[in-house]
Amino acid sequence: MAEQAPETAPSVSVILPASNEAALIGGCLQALCASVWEGVAEVIVVANGCVDDTADVARGWAGAFAARGWDLQVIERAEGNKLAALNAGDAAASAGIRVYLDADVTVSPGLLGQLHEALATETPRYASGQVQIAPPQSWASRAYARIYAQVPFMRQGVPGCGVFAVNAAGRARWGAFPDIISDDTFVRLSFAPEERIGVPSPYAWPLVEGLAALIRVRRRQDAGVQEVAQKFPQLTRNDDKPPFPLAAKLRLALRDPIGFAVYAGVALAVRLSPARAQSWSRGR
Repeated sequence: MAEQAPETAPSVSVILPASNEAALIGGCLQALCASVWEGVAEVIVVANGCVDDTADVARGWAGAFAARGWDLQVIERAEGNKLAALNAGDAAASAGIRVYLDADVTVSPGLLGQLHEALATETPRYASGQVQIAPPQSWASRAYARIYAQVPFMRQGVPGCGVFAVNAAGRARWGAFPDIISDDTFVRLSFAPEERIGVPSPYAWPLVEGLAALIRVRRRQDAGVQEVAQKFPQLTRNDDKPPFPLAAKLRLALRDPIGFAVYAGVALAVRLSPARAQSWSRGR
């Protein structure tokens, strides 16, 4: 009888929180499984607060991952809380390099391998790919996306929208994820600008659809940034968000008046509207 090849321990743990993402998680996992990388990863889907078949759809990909020597496990939690889901995923993860991936993100084939290469060091590091806004369906979201893709924060630095990764030394900078709105802001600002690495491979990150949803999510984003600054003021020293000068805004407005009107209108609506209770949902 032939000896069975020994299992190889994963060098990357992909933690994927998902709440009612049955329509999207299959595409996310399909893209991840198609990664062009010879290393071994474990994928941990944390289905939290789901009332659809997110968990079952995710389990359906276990065979495809096993075929390439990767393990896929699904954890189900009754509570719909992203930060708790991230903590549950971390508790189950075994690799030092952690990739935190949203269920609506589509990675390119080279991204996982490049993240592993960038983080294969004992020096604390944070990494992400090149964010590309997925083509929206609604006119409002298309107009908003045209401007949002050109703001300095999205074009410069490493924003990490929808997917970010850290190595073991970097992950040691905090314990459990705190109960906050914006996990990506908290993690990004836990690293100095020179500790953040932007790898060249892209990934597709969707906006929500429609004007009302854009306002709701923009309000949540702004509240999340403010919350991190209030609760963790020491992290603000790592904020290198580039300025968005008036001259640059005017150029964008002249080039795309409709897009800029929608983008500015969403920002104005958020500023003028009263604060509301925030949840982690993207608001689809």
